[in-house]
Amino acid sequence: QVQLAESGGGLVQAGGSLRLSCAASGSSFSALGWYRQVPEKQRELVAIISSGGTSNYADSVKGRFTISRDSAKSRMYLQMNSLKPEDTAVYYCYLVDWNGKVYWGQGTQVTVSS
Repeated sequence: QVQLAESGGGLVQAGGSLRLSCAASGSSFSALGWYRQVPEKQRELVAIISSGGTSNYADSVKGRFTISRDSAKSRMYLQMNSLKPEDTAVYYCYLVDWNGKVYWGQGTQVTVSS
């Protein structure tokens, strides 16, 4: 059974930093990533990293966010720097297995105050 557990969200002032962590268990993956969602809007891709280590980012976070993974610890991270109020959202960890099935974590709230 695949389980994803996010941690590291919280409240931070604009310009500050947070690091999100996602603990993954139960499956190898073709891709890991982060989405975010604000109320009444669609879930938005933030960053993704492939099993080969290739990463991609939404234009809105390029240069500020960095996705990484520690395969030995089955963890993925999202380092978020220079945070803006518009980064406020619930951030979800997700995993795509080799059959293309997608799994989601429960989400962690990130709030950036101006």
